[in-house]
Amino acid sequence: MDVEGLKKYSALHPKPAGLTLQYGTAGFRSKAQQLEHIMFRMGMLAVLRSRATGATIGVMVTASHNPEEDNGVKLVDPLGEMLHPSWEEYATQLANAEDQELQKTVTEICQKAAVNQQKDASVFIGRDTRPSSKELSQAVIDGISILGGQYHDYGLVTTPQLHYMVCCQNTQGQYGEPTLEGYYQKLSKAFTELIKKSLSSGEAQRQLKIDCANGIGALKLAEMETYFPKEVQIQVYNDGTKEKLNHLCGADFVKVHQKPPKGLDMKPNESCCSFDGDADRIVYYYMDTAGHFHLIDGDKIATLFSIFLKELLAKVGQTLKMAVVQTAYANGSSTRYLEETVQVPVHCVKTGVKHLHHKAQEFDVGIYFEANGHGTVLFSKAAENTIRQLAKEEKDDAKREAAKVLENMIDLINQTVGDAISDMLVIEAILTLKGLTLQQWDALYTDFPSRLLKVQVADRQVIDTTDAERRAVTPPGLQEKIDALVKKYKLSRAFVRPSGTEDVVRVYAEADTQENADALAHEVSLAVYHLAGGKGAPPQPI
Repeated sequence: MDVEGLKKYSALHPKPAGLTLQYGTAGFRSKAQQLEHIMFRMGMLAVLRSRATGATIGVMVTASHNPEEDNGVKLVDPLGEMLHPSWEEYATQLANAEDQELQKTVTEICQKAAVNQQKDASVFIGRDTRPSSKELSQAVIDGISILGGQYHDYGLVTTPQLHYMVCCQNTQGQYGEPTLEGYYQKLSKAFTELIKKSLSSGEAQRQLKIDCANGIGALKLAEMETYFPKEVQIQVYNDGTKEKLNHLCGADFVKVHQKPPKGLDMKPNESCCSFDGDADRIVYYYMDTAGHFHLIDGDKIATLFSIFLKELLAKVGQTLKMAVVQTAYANGSSTRYLEETVQVPVHCVKTGVKHLHHKAQEFDVGIYFEANGHGTVLFSKAAENTIRQLAKEEKDDAKREAAKVLENMIDLINQTVGDAISDMLVIEAILTLKGLTLQQWDALYTDFPSRLLKVQVADRQVIDTTDAERRAVTPPGLQEKIDALVKKYKLSRAFVRPSGTEDVVRVYAEADTQENADALAHEVSLAVYHLAGGKGAPPQPI
């Protein structure tokens, strides 16, 4: 390690006094001006992780759906997955070390994680379109360079594209070509193959309005558009040329506010969707002829995928194990529909993509989506090999054709992480193949009315949960109080969980009517306020 060089570069990216940050599900996120030392140190950590795994590691500079003035960074592990939990601790340790402790902390991490400092290291870097991202990614490069790592800077890419490229690199091209062109070609080829029958039968064009949250998705869709069949017409809104990133637009805004984004003019029954700022989430929506707004969120996307894939698996006659993974935030109506009507097992895990992804890996076909629109489908290696073999060798025409559709689905889905572009193409392909309108898709089931609130508390850690965060263990008496309140309303459920990012407790409630869901959410909020150390004025009725 170049000790003098480390001191010099560390002085160029000093840690602000008294600042401590935690590596969470979304990596580090904060105001951009607080992050230069974090970026420098995550460049260093990526080198250590690369040496520990003997593989290329990704560093993505983004704050996803956060406001434009924020930024963040997350590391991508060898197969395109989230950073391993044991290394999240090292990331937090390195980020919060004082400048003079930096060399000692690096040495400690190397000892704990058995890192050979002599090994080669390779890092891929990507960034979003925030004004701060270019400078911050330069700090990442400084961190990589000071520890002697090699890097490839992809510049402006979506988060899922960087995950994809890391996976391609570490599978020696088995997953695909680690270039943007390779990504566009793989996805567009699979998509065109899937919809070519309906295109040749002269069906109407598919038209879609896409809100890109004034983010990176707009740039990448523009690059990809030449690869789409001409029958697919996309119109991009909020492309970043006029307004601020994520401001009154994007998937998170649409989901939370249940209304269309600013800058997208909706006509009745038009297909519309929104990406978030780094294009790893997607939600669909439309307006009916009476002018009512209809949101189709991650739960309904998971349901569409489940129905389609289950039908195909039945056609190929393989007993592959399929399941859907949700969190406690999934609407109860979706869980009931999947289990009772589609007859697919549903598993509930703690909030956070890493928990969903990990659980989905246990099945031959694991489908996971958060209600916010982040999700994907994972195929086990054995399932993928079986499907590809059937697509080549199956003698029965119907079975072989179904296997070919499944094979193209495998190629169209970005299995490394939720990907708004990939998910959009999968949805468009399924709707085309099944001849479904957005309205028919939306009508599969009706969401139970729900309400999500947050309660300010002095210390969110006083709440501890179990059963995939659906039941509170502490403080004493809180869960009993919630149980009693839930009994007052029909078709109701409620749970509370500490936020992963701020000192608030999130309260979720469902019931048979919106009025009852709101009343239940308010009563549970009051219980949290009184039993878990609420701050400020008590929650007011909705």
